[in-house]
Amino acid sequence: MGGAPEIAFYGGTFTALADDEFMACLEFVRTHLDLGRISAARCSTRPDKLDGARLAAMRAAGISLVELGVQSFQDRALECAGRGYGGAAALDACAVVKEAGFALGIQLMPGMPGLDAAGAERDVRLALNAAPDCVRLYPCLVPEGTELADLWRTGRYTPWDTETTTKFLAWALTAFRSAGIPVIRIGVAEEAGSAERFLAGPRHPALGNRVRALALYHYVRDMLGRLAPDAGRPGAPEYRLGVPAALQGEFWGYRGELKERYAVLGLTKEHVCRREENDFALFRVAD
Repeated sequence: MGGAPEIAFYGGTFTALADDEFMACLEFVRTHLDLGRISAARCSTRPDKLDGARLAAMRAAGISLVELGVQSFQDRALECAGRGYGGAAALDACAVVKEAGFALGIQLMPGMPGLDAAGAERDVRLALNAAPDCVRLYPCLVPEGTELADLWRTGRYTPWDTETTTKFLAWALTAFRSAGIPVIRIGVAEEAGSAERFLAGPRHPALGNRVRALALYHYVRDMLGRLAPDAGRPGAPEYRLGVPAALQGEFWGYRGELKERYAVLGLTKEHVCRREENDFALFRVAD
């Protein structure tokens, strides 16, 4: 049996709830924390809906983490989405959450209208500077019945394709991991009816797996470049790579799509072995 569960208030703007609903949620949190039925509580809200008094009440009730639906720090993207705040306000909101004593979560939406690859990279760097405790990466999809759907139908918005999105998210994941910041969600969870709900955008049933696998490939490629720059070249020594057991399921990529890339590095299934330790190990095969 694990410890007590954590509860989360998602799917809306928690700090903008009506007074009675807001206080009822806080009373629920405080009661169940005191009884030991839950271990923690978190919520999500908008950067422009932070009220000092409500933040203080949330902290007193025991909510410990606030996730901000930032989406982007780029003014043009926020304007195109009609978010009602600019990039500077989003950055200020991150600081307000931390100064109020909460752990900070940041949600980004690469590929949203008005946001190109360069802007999305700036978003990642700004998020890194904000030093959040966790990040969610939700590539922009086109839901039916929205203004974005109208823009897509009339050719005024083109979502990122899956390959572009996967490459970008692998880079972003590496950047956050290098800073010790966990990425706790990649993409929207696949649910019944998703195909009808979303008209376009980088949907894939294993998007997170593909992103993590590609980031892992980049790590291994760079590691070999440092430790065995001749790996994979004609006449070069053979190497064996010990891969941590926890990464075995992602190493070769979704349905083995990274096998050919690894082969270029001189790594086939015969050159990769399971390792119980949590780090990689590279061995030169004796002649």
